[in-house]
Amino acid sequence: MRMRRILGLALAAATLAGVSAVGAVSAGAASSPNISRDECTAAGGQIVSRPYAGDACALPDGTRPAIT
Repeated sequence: MRMRRILGLALAAATLAGVSAVGAVSAGAASSPNISRDECTAAGGQIVSRPYAGDACALPDGTRPAIT
């Protein structure tokens, strides 16, 4: 009975660690990559200036990636 409880706890910890890793990878993939000024205007976006954060590209889909 004790062995079964220890195995259950180990399985739960491994599952939780796996879910956390998948969430971190998904969040990284969802973030907007940087874009150049030429790519911004070619995609129909407008260059906007952000105080203390540099310039960004306001794309028609609502995203604002940083300009490199």
